[in-house]
Amino acid sequence: MNSSELHGMSDDVLALTLSDTEKSIFNLRFLASTDKKNTSSEVKKSKKDIARIKSEQRRRELIKMAAQPDAALDAAIAAASAKVEAAAPGKRRALRTYQRLTVIQTVRAIKLASTPTPATAAAIPATTGKGK
Repeated sequence: MNSSELHGMSDDVLALTLSDTEKSIFNLRFLASTDKKNTSSEVKKSKKDIARIKSEQRRRELIKMAAQPDAALDAAIAAASAKVEAAAPGKRRALRTYQRLTVIQTVRAIKLASTPTPATAAAIPATTGKGK
């Protein structure tokens, strides 16, 4: 399974493919333990397929995260920050989420600051050609 094939799949189909691949790797391990079939290469291929599927799911999750409106992004940052500060399970994942969200927020702020507003764009004189 190629990553290009995974790009064309919907989220539901990706989840089904992941569960099917996980079931097949379980069956392959079972066959290998009973010495009915030498399946080491098939297990390796299945593991790589699972990694590709999970990577695609994570890529899509990050795209959705980046597309959130500013208010939702601020709320998610506050929730992740609260979880990091508390000694709750999942602290490391919350820290990574917090870091990713702050990077997204920083990039948005930089883009917003570098984008000229109509008022500033009108104030900048337009130059034509090579002149002084």
